[in-house]
Formats: sequence, structure tokens, C-alpha cells
Amino acid sequence: MDRIAIIENNIVKNVVIGNSDFAESYNGTAVILEDANVSIGYTYKNKKFTAPVQAPEQIEGEARTWRNRELQSTDWIVPLADYPKHAEWLTYREELRDWPSTENFPDTKPSKP
Repeated sequence: MDRIAIIENNIVKNVVIGNSDFAESYNGTAVILEDANVSIGYTYKNKKFTAPVQAPEQIEGEARTWRNRELQSTDWIVPLADYPKHAEWLTYREELRDWPSTENFPDTKPSKP
């Protein structure tokens, strides 16, 4: 079975699992995907797929959402002073909070201890 892109107006509208018979019989444009990264929203032109371009605001918003989840998922470590690498975790959390104001935002995420 293959991953098959369903293309409408040069945009991947859906990705389905099927065989080459399905792709050939589909009433429209269906392309068997060689690249596992291709997904809905990609552009298909001249037999090539191109990732969608995101606006800087969207990229920053996704980075902030990731950062907030990281902070939330490590909240429980803060009161546990005997937790392994406790000081390093606190430093990581501080780096997460400061990250949006650094020149590395949103390109380089802080590293976990």
C-alpha cells in the first residue's frame, strides 16, 4: 500500500492509503508519494511538491505554544528540590520563559537538561 496525494488546484487536499490501481483510476489528480513528509497543504507543480509557506506570526505562535506546553509539562519539577538535575531544570524553564525575547526565537529551541 502507498501514500497517495489527492491534488486539487495544485494543492494537496488529502493523503490516503491505497495502491497504484487506485491512483490510476482516481477521477482527478492522484500522485503516489515517495516523500513521507508531504502532507495536506503542500503545492504540487511540475511533478514537484513544495511545503506551504507560513507567515512569521504563525511560526512564532506555534513556537510560543510549544514553549507553554514545555513549561506546563515541567511545572511539577519545581517544588521537588531533590529531583535529579533540579537546578538544570530550573535553568531550562528560565530559558523557556526568556526565549521569545532572544535573537534565537523562534528558530532555536532551548535544550532540555
